[in-house]
Amino acid sequence: MNDFFKRKRIFFCFIIVGLLILITVVSYFNLAIQPITAKAKNIAKVERGAIVDRHGVPLAVQTIFYRIGVNTKEIKDKQDFALKMCSVLDMTEDALFEKIDKKREYVILKKKATMAEYDEIRSLALDCGFKNINYEQLPGRIYPNNSMASQLIGYMGDEGYGLAGIEFSQQQILSPAIDASKENPEQGKNIYLTIDTTLQYKLEQIAYDAITETQAESMIMIAADCKTGEILSYISLPSADLNDYGMASNEAKLNRPSTNAYEPGSVFKIFTVGIVTDEKGISANDSFLCDGAYEKRLGNGETVRIKCLEHHGWLTPREALKYSCNDVLGQISDRISDDQFINRIKQLGFGEKTGIELSGETSGFVKDPDNKTWSARSKPTIAIGQEISVSALQMVQAATAIANGGVPVKLRVISKITDKEGNTVYEAAPEERERAFRKGTADYILSCMETTATTGTGSRANIGDVAIGVKTGTAQMADKENGGYSDTDFLSNCIAIFPVDEPQIILYIVIEKAKGETYAGRIVAPVIGKAADVIIDHMGMSRGKAASVEHNGIINIPRSTTIKLGALMPDFTGFSKKELLPLTNLPEVKININGSGWVTSQNPAPGTPISQGTVIELYLE
Repeated sequence: MNDFFKRKRIFFCFIIVGLLILITVVSYFNLAIQPITAKAKNIAKVERGAIVDRHGVPLAVQTIFYRIGVNTKEIKDKQDFALKMCSVLDMTEDALFEKIDKKREYVILKKKATMAEYDEIRSLALDCGFKNINYEQLPGRIYPNNSMASQLIGYMGDEGYGLAGIEFSQQQILSPAIDASKENPEQGKNIYLTIDTTLQYKLEQIAYDAITETQAESMIMIAADCKTGEILSYISLPSADLNDYGMASNEAKLNRPSTNAYEPGSVFKIFTVGIVTDEKGISANDSFLCDGAYEKRLGNGETVRIKCLEHHGWLTPREALKYSCNDVLGQISDRISDDQFINRIKQLGFGEKTGIELSGETSGFVKDPDNKTWSARSKPTIAIGQEISVSALQMVQAATAIANGGVPVKLRVISKITDKEGNTVYEAAPEERERAFRKGTADYILSCMETTATTGTGSRANIGDVAIGVKTGTAQMADKENGGYSDTDFLSNCIAIFPVDEPQIILYIVIEKAKGETYAGRIVAPVIGKAADVIIDHMGMSRGKAASVEHNGIINIPRSTTIKLGALMPDFTGFSKKELLPLTNLPEVKININGSGWVTSQNPAPGTPISQGTVIELYLE
C-alpha cells in the first residue's frame, strides 16, 4: 500500500479535490448574490358573463363540463373495462372496447360530461378500481331555451371561445383576455339583449306553423321597435339546438337575417314610390296607364319590356302599390335620373351594413349607373325589387324611415351591459340616421301601405281593430346551376308597420322556397296578421277587441318547506327571499335573486340536472 500512495498521486488528488471545492464555493456564492425569484402566482380565472333577454331572463349561462379520457396502455383488462364502464358512458360494450383497443395511447371517453355524469362515471370507476381515468374541467355554457333565437345568441365552443352570434361578436366583453400583470383580472360582463323571451317564444310558434304549412326551406321573422331600433324578436328557421350545436346542420346554423342577401321583389316598391315622390317626380294625384307591360324604346331601336301580372288601366301611385303594378312602377322610375334614384336608395342604407352587433353581416348590392352591367333596363327593374340585393335587417331599418316620419333609426340587439356585480357599464340609446324622406312623403307612403292592407294584395294581413300598413312581394330566386331565374324557387316576403296612426312596430317576414302556393299575399300576409295580433296583445296596445278581466287582488302563496339542493333543480316557487338567502353561500352553484317577495318563476326549470357552476335565476314578486 505504501507503494501506491506516492507523492505525485497524493498531490494530484488534492488538486482535483481543491478544484471541486472551489467550483462549489463559487457556484453557491453566485446563487447567494442573485435576487430571490418570486413564487409563481396562480392565474385567476375569468368567469364568462351571461347573455340575458331585455328583462334579465337567462339565455346563456356559465357552467362546468368535464372531458373524460383514459390512457389505454394502463388498462390491464380492456374487456373488463368495457363491460363495467359502457353503461355510464352511454356506449355499447363492443363500441367501448373497440375505442380503447385501438393503437392510440390516449382516447377521449366523453367529450362533454355534465357534473351529474361526471359524478356517476367517477364513482363507478373508483368502485371498479379504474384509477387511470383522467377528468379535465372545461368552461361550459348552458342554453336554457335550446334553439330559441339560436343564431342571435350564438354558441361557445369547448375551449371557451364564442363561435357564432353574440357569443362570438362580443367575446371580449363576455370573457376578457387575462392580463397577467393584474392580480385581479377583469371579469366577464353580462349582455342584455333587446329581445323579449316571451314574445320570441310566441312568434316562434307562429313561424314553425307557417314553415310547416308552406313546406318552405327557410323562414325569417323580425319584429322591431321603430322608435328605438331595438329588435324585439329575431327568428331564423331552421334553427340549431345550442345545447347540441355540433349535431346541427349548416342550414340550421345560418344567420339569415344578417348574412343572406336576396332580391326583395315588390316589397321594395314602397321605397321607389317614396324616393320619386320626395324628389317631386310624381304627386299623389298623377295617373299612369297600365296596359300589361312596361315598355321603353331606346334610341338604338332596342325595346325594354317588363311584364305586369294584369292590365290594371289608369292607376295613381297609391293604386299602383295597392295592386303591386310593375308597369306603373317602371313609369314612375322614369320621372327621376339614374343617379338620383341610386343615391336615394343608398341614403336609405341599402348597399351598406346596418352595423348591428353581429359579425358576418352582408352589405347587399346596389348597382351604380357607371357599372359596366348597368343598362336601360336596370332602373325600372330595381324599382320593382330586382337587380338589387338586400338583407332582412336592411329592409327593416329602411322601413323605420317610413314609420318615423322620414328619419331612419339604426337597428340594435344589445340593450345594456352590466358588470359581475350588476352595475350598468353601457346602456344603448336610439341612434337616428340621416333623414331619408320629408315627413309628408313618409306619411303618404304609410297611408298607401294601409290601403294595401285593407283592399289590396296585403288584405290577408288586416287585423281589423288596429290600423296596419302592409306591402307584399314575391320574387323569383336565382338559378345558381343554370343561371338566370328559377321557375320553381320563389322568395315570398311581406313588411308591416303598425299602428298606422302612431307607429310602434315593424314586422318583416321572409319565406323561401315554399311548395305549392308562393304568392306572398296568400302565404305571408296571413302570418303577418297572426304575428301582429300576438305583438299587439303582448305589448298591451289599445285595440277594439281588447279583453277586460277582473281580479280580487289576492295572490295565494303556497306554504314553503326547507330547500335542499341535490342532483336535480328543486321547485323554488313560493319561497320567500329570507328563506333563499342561505343558498347564496353555496360554492357549487350561483343564485341570483331578482325582485322582492316570493318566488314566482325560475330558470333553469325544476328537474333540470345541477352541475358545478350552474347559475340559478329566481324572480320574486
